Amino acid sequence: MSDLKGVIEGHLPTPLPARKGPGVLRGGPCPTAASWRSTGSTSPPSWCTSRSLCCSHPPIHEYAEKLSALLPDPLKVIFLVNSGSEANDLAMLMARAHSKNTDIISFRGAYHGCSPYTIGLSNVGQFKMTLPGAVGCQSTMCPDVFRGPWGGSHCRDSPVQTIRKCSCAPDCCHAEDQYIEQFKDTLSTCVGKSIAGFFAEPIQGVNGFVQYPKGFLKEAFQLVRERGGVCIADEVQTGFGRLGSHFWGFQTHGVLPDIVTMAKGIGNGFPMAAVVTTPEIAKSLAKCVLHFNTFGGNPMACAIGSAVLEVIKEEKLQENSQEVGTYLLLKLAKLQDEFEIIGDVRGKGLMIGIEMVKDKTSRQPLPREEVSQIHEDCRQMGLIVGRGGLFSQTFRIAPSLCITKPEADFAVDVFRAAVTQHMERRAK
Repeated sequence: MSDLKGVIEGHLPTPLPARKGPGVLRGGPCPTAASWRSTGSTSPPSWCTSRSLCCSHPPIHEYAEKLSALLPDPLKVIFLVNSGSEANDLAMLMARAHSKNTDIISFRGAYHGCSPYTIGLSNVGQFKMTLPGAVGCQSTMCPDVFRGPWGGSHCRDSPVQTIRKCSCAPDCCHAEDQYIEQFKDTLSTCVGKSIAGFFAEPIQGVNGFVQYPKGFLKEAFQLVRERGGVCIADEVQTGFGRLGSHFWGFQTHGVLPDIVTMAKGIGNGFPMAAVVTTPEIAKSLAKCVLHFNTFGGNPMACAIGSAVLEVIKEEKLQENSQEVGTYLLLKLAKLQDEFEIIGDVRGKGLMIGIEMVKDKTSRQPLPREEVSQIHEDCRQMGLIVGRGGLFSQTFRIAPSLCITKPEADFAVDVFRAAVTQHMERRAK
């Protein structure tokens, strides 16, 4: 078996100073694990332990190798957990342990979980409470080129651009410059001189599949690192080929995060998630806390995770996402030309948002009750889609990656019929 650079961490016992390199460990402190870690062996066994049992399970290190191969260096240390909230919770702890700072920034409209820790990063009204929340979480303006104050016709990495006009050349973006100034303002006024980190979804999920200006994340990451912070890519919704052109969403922005979190598609419905980081950050965590996870990285989860990766590759699901997703986006864009209340069609691969508005001039959100009528009409005709956005004004289309073009045609036909019915009701 080839040398494994990654580490699956369930429990990370700190008293192992003799180890020469990272290994595979899912379980508790045990002599076998410690002995192997101290040898630097290139053929690592794996462990899944209860508090009294340590035994070898090949699916664990096999999965670690498969997942590690899909991530660029130095993102080779893997912590397996059970949910996206848990993954982002651990990523927050890593950022603070490594930077020795507290403040973490996330976008308004972001959703990163609803655990007591991550709820501080989730800047969506319905997830906020009147109870005290997480400390040290600060929000910054979401660089939304459709609904935000700046945007134009060349901003997004998408086959479909906004209806907003601009004088920018295709290779530059005035909106990106303005949103970066807002980000700098947050750094100057809302956080300390040094920060712990910055969380970003490559495309915002709960907020209605919002895309940022090209180049924004690259510049924002640089600003964060200048402040001593680490950059975290939340791939819970964007990862595993959903965006088509790349396996990971962060790759579409041309950036390399310090920490990547993933869930949902990782197990195709099975409760499974992961945090992937660098050896340096993993060591910082080990110095601060005895990390422990009873069920994260269990053999069944790893076997399922391996099967998911195999199916994505064998059935060319990433390629299908690119082909069918682009096909669906372009068909939906034609509906935008047909209906005044379809304000924006956006996305990449099979992550598509349709934002409903009162009219294209004001771009004000279509009232919730009207969107709900269209939503129900779609359901009655056999099409189930999600909703998102701060005003629940956006339909979120994120189907299984195996969707076909005839199924995409059906979805467009139903959505068009539902919007037509709504416009007829309005006319009466």
